[in-house]
Amino acid sequence: MSEMAASSAISLLDIKLRRFGVGASNHELRLTKWFKGDQAGAPTRRFTCFADMLAPIRRSEKSEERRFDQKMSAHGAGIKTSSSAVPFASPKLTGPQSRDTPPKRDTGIANEKDWGIDLLNENVNEAGTNEDGSSWFRESGHDLGDNGYRCRWSRMGGRSHDGSSEWTETWWEKSDWTGYKELGVEKSGKNSEGDSWWETWQEVLHQDEWSNLARIERSAQKQAKSGTENAGWYEKWWEKYDAKGWTEKGAHKYGRLNEQSWWEKWGEHYDGRGSVLKWTDKWAETELGTKWGDKWEEKFFSGIGSRQGETWHVSPNSDRWSRTWGEEHFGNGKVHKYGKSTTGESWDIVVDEETYYEAEPHYGWADVVGDSTQLLSIQPRERPPGVYPNLEFGPSPPPEPDLPPDQPQ
Repeated sequence: MSEMAASSAISLLDIKLRRFGVGASNHELRLTKWFKGDQAGAPTRRFTCFADMLAPIRRSEKSEERRFDQKMSAHGAGIKTSSSAVPFASPKLTGPQSRDTPPKRDTGIANEKDWGIDLLNENVNEAGTNEDGSSWFRESGHDLGDNGYRCRWSRMGGRSHDGSSEWTETWWEKSDWTGYKELGVEKSGKNSEGDSWWETWQEVLHQDEWSNLARIERSAQKQAKSGTENAGWYEKWWEKYDAKGWTEKGAHKYGRLNEQSWWEKWGEHYDGRGSVLKWTDKWAETELGTKWGDKWEEKFFSGIGSRQGETWHVSPNSDRWSRTWGEEHFGNGKVHKYGKSTTGESWDIVVDEETYYEAEPHYGWADVVGDSTQLLSIQPRERPPGVYPNLEFGPSPPPEPDLPPDQPQ
């Protein structure tokens, strides 16, 4: 295959993945580096099974335009008219604006201001029917519990006249006497074509039980499914910060488009004292048996550290190719680079090279505090004189599953 043909094929694949919602991110799967050597001393190589990798994704021009995210972003045949229609139940009641929009891929964790959470009105319970037969509801309230626990919540939603399209969204804030505070959102919906989506977002302030330091944690889970083809995706993102600079970030992602599936996991950990660990692991496969992936890891402290990784590929007839590489940074301007592949490539050199790495996160404790004003302003229940919080039974963030029960299959 010529250089121009290979470049065109890769570009076509990139366009197809973008149409499905796979945007280019820092941790995105980039196929070009799997066909060209990118490590010091590694010559350019091309796979003989390149055509096998691209064959599963070739389609007619007409089918290429049918993309899952385009259908879902249109969401025309739903309850969208409920935001402008006049409620039937009472001329004074106005239904909530339709929120039948699915989440977007690779957008990470939104800031609280992007959600527009408003819990000012309590004990609301109202509903209505629009002129087109679609219906809506809106309700709010609060729940109380032990140790000063209080949860204020609002829920709203709507559905089309035949029930084929519907959406719901819930907002909440939680607090107790231990200083725990939580702000959250959950939304879900479906349209008349059978496309469905689900998303949740949380922001939590609590005191770490080991260090006694204040900690803010943010997380988001998102998924969407096509109702007409075997396509869907799921993402889980999380960020954790404490007042001394300790930071942890990561994400798990999964996607499927008919006969193709891909996965990605990455993480970052900063101890607040100069030590940093970063890693990424991503892989993909087709139903014909082609598999490929790439992973790397780096560890640094005080200018000294290492990087290592592997790129691999398995063809439908189980032929495997891989290239491993590594770097040792000594902190004195010298870097040892080494690697090898299953096709006989190898290199082992020492070069003069500056060592660069991020010892601190680009977004840290001061940033998250500045973006969490609504969370920090949550007022707990008034504590009676002589009553003290039970620190042993204060709520804590629940563990998050890797995938929800209705993950894409």
